[in-house]
Amino acid sequence: MSMSKLLSPPPTSPPGPALSRLPCRRVAPPPVLPFPFPLRRLTSRRVFATSCSSSDSEHAPSASSTALAGAGDDLSAGVTQEREGALPFVQLSSGIVLRTEEQSLLGDHAPAPAPASAASSFALLDELNGGCREDDHLGETPAYPAAMNALYAACLAGNATEQLWNFTWPAAVAVLHPASILPVAVLGFFTKLVVFAAGPLVGELISSLPRIPAYRSLAAIQTAAHLVSVATITYAFAVHRAAAASLLLRPWFAVLVASTAVDRLACVALGIIAERDFVVQLAGAGRPVALAKANATLSRVDLLCETVGASIFALLLSKNNPLTCIKLSCVISLCALPLLIFLCGEMNRLADGIFDHSENTTSHAEKTSSFSIRKTVEEAVATVRNGWSEYMRQPVLPASLAYVFVCFNVALAPGALMTTFLIHQGVSPSVIGAFGGSSGPVGILATFATARLVKELGILKAGAAGLIAQSALLGAAVVVYLTGAVSRRAGALFAFLGLIVASRAGHMAYSAIGLQVVQTGNPASKAKLIGATEIAVASLAELAMMAVAVVASDASHFGALAALSATAVTAAAGMYCRWLANPSDELRRIFPS
Repeated sequence: MSMSKLLSPPPTSPPGPALSRLPCRRVAPPPVLPFPFPLRRLTSRRVFATSCSSSDSEHAPSASSTALAGAGDDLSAGVTQEREGALPFVQLSSGIVLRTEEQSLLGDHAPAPAPASAASSFALLDELNGGCREDDHLGETPAYPAAMNALYAACLAGNATEQLWNFTWPAAVAVLHPASILPVAVLGFFTKLVVFAAGPLVGELISSLPRIPAYRSLAAIQTAAHLVSVATITYAFAVHRAAAASLLLRPWFAVLVASTAVDRLACVALGIIAERDFVVQLAGAGRPVALAKANATLSRVDLLCETVGASIFALLLSKNNPLTCIKLSCVISLCALPLLIFLCGEMNRLADGIFDHSENTTSHAEKTSSFSIRKTVEEAVATVRNGWSEYMRQPVLPASLAYVFVCFNVALAPGALMTTFLIHQGVSPSVIGAFGGSSGPVGILATFATARLVKELGILKAGAAGLIAQSALLGAAVVVYLTGAVSRRAGALFAFLGLIVASRAGHMAYSAIGLQVVQTGNPASKAKLIGATEIAVASLAELAMMAVAVVASDASHFGALAALSATAVTAAAGMYCRWLANPSDELRRIFPS
């Protein structure tokens, strides 16, 4: 053996694990929990936002695959801290993996992936040693940022007109019979009944339709329903104003009920398309941080629209009568329709036409060709039965039922009944607008505070804290109302309304946390079905309260409705806390902490 060979140092292996031992599959990123808020309040604007672009995935998201992300800069910081304290993860981001993700988003029209080079293999070792900064940046950026901005603009235009409409039509109907809440209660009852009956079918129907044409058609249908409602209410103001009981028997009131129900169904369908399909596809597969930021932004857009809608309503009502206000609201809806249609097409164009390649379009054509009434009815019944079965078998059912109990609160919340009550009390339009508009900023502040709450208490205990806070504040509001000082003193009225507004923080906190608990405990492939069924169950809760409002038609019985609403929220808090006090093995498996 030569002297040079004896003196040469032995070969050293590169740092990190040997290349042959590296796993072939890409390990999922460390836990990041999207912060999905109820964006577009369907019943209470609650939705299931899946953490991947494919809604048909059969893999259930575990608790370790998601965690609650905060808002703004705290989101990225929380993710970094969580990754530093968690178990070591090997996160590979070779060119093959990245191109595979892009191809899954673009569909069959994506270019074929290029073969991996030797340089990419050494890049894997560098990433193991130097961290995942490049992949972290990729996960925080949506797959189609420009298209996501177009979606934000579309939601801003659509939600603003919807919130304004939700304030103007109860005010107009309430003026028809100032001493009774019966017309508003009946309209709300039949609206919730239709959503309850058709809720499980809506998700199935829109999944079988092309996305862009369906969204545009539903926006046009909703605007047409507004036109019919305005024409009907205008006719009601022109004819003789009869008693409230006889009003319900008039033909025009039946038309108003039908148009209001169509409006709500269109709203439910638009919310499902935008919040469970568009935002997930535009965020991209394997980008949970981007999805979390998109959900938080859409939530703030909705809350901002709630504030703007209430403010515009207060401005209009201070200078015009309720009939003029509802006419102007309809004009705004008509002006927003072309903008919605344009933004929808622009979003699809900026996303390289990914919504043109709907995998369900062909199946929809096949279903249409073999259409039969009997088969359609059988499929509808089977869908409803399957939805209820999956809903009742979910491992986190108490968390969902607690949300349903919260939905019993239809009196102590900004809505049709509260607007009608305040008008009957002779409250000025500025106070009504301030009450409705202040709920939005409180909700936005709650989105920031909830992330801190989860970090301090954990996700399950944070949900309990939100429910307890809401029940305590609503209980105090009921006590203030039952003293009888609300109708006599302005200070008592402001305290009553202020407690209700403050309770919205607890409501928003549990809406976000409870949604994440339910999402984590259910497979992603069942998210739409269970979510649509939950909407139907929540509508059933609101339906029951509207039935009580129909019975207690006089405005003097509002106190009983308020007490029932506060009791329902207290029952939700008790049920949820009992569930946490006696955790099952399944709950410990899903939430190990």
